[in-house]
Amino acid sequence: MKEIPVLYSDTEIYVVNKPCGIPVQGGEGITVTLLDILERQTGAPVFPVHRLDRDTAGLLIVARSSRSAAEYSGHIAAGRLVKRYRAVCFGIPSEKSASILLPAGRAGERKAARTRYLVEASTDAASLLSLELDTGRMHQIRMHLAGIGCPVIADDKYGDFRKNREIRSSLSIRKLQLAAVELTLPVRGSTKTLSIDLPDHMIACVEALGLKPVAPSIPR
Repeated sequence: MKEIPVLYSDTEIYVVNKPCGIPVQGGEGITVTLLDILERQTGAPVFPVHRLDRDTAGLLIVARSSRSAAEYSGHIAAGRLVKRYRAVCFGIPSEKSASILLPAGRAGERKAARTRYLVEASTDAASLLSLELDTGRMHQIRMHLAGIGCPVIADDKYGDFRKNREIRSSLSIRKLQLAAVELTLPVRGSTKTLSIDLPDHMIACVEALGLKPVAPSIPR
């Protein structure tokens, strides 16, 4: 098993770059998790702070103690962390930038949620979006983009299954086209911003679809 890339560490936390396809925590049918790999890699226990879906790649905070996990969970609840994502979607939103206001979360427990987006690049059939979450509901981005008719490519839960089959057959695009690419978080009395490029599977998708991204700034 490959090591998990650690982009930042201090006495309280690690910020890692989670690969697509690795679950953060255990569950039914799961034998290997990111936490397991990181514990073997560091030789010490680690504690979850927040989650990314198994097939969502990108930046994730993992605490080095239960106390630090509680502290950073509190920062998230208070809105002191800024998380930015990028997604490649079927279709094009009707507006260049806007907020999506739709309920999201677990079935039967969905609550009000807000996702802000900006279209970085588009073709007649697809778009690359930059997104920020103002709430952190389960599967929020995937549900919101499906809700406005622009499902994330290769989303096998909320996506367009016919188009997913077609793009898998024609372009061999199989992995979910969603990544957490930027985090701004409190660190030792100040703030720190960490960012990553798109993961390789998303770069391949962007290139195959002829999308040409820019460096956007999402309006608040």
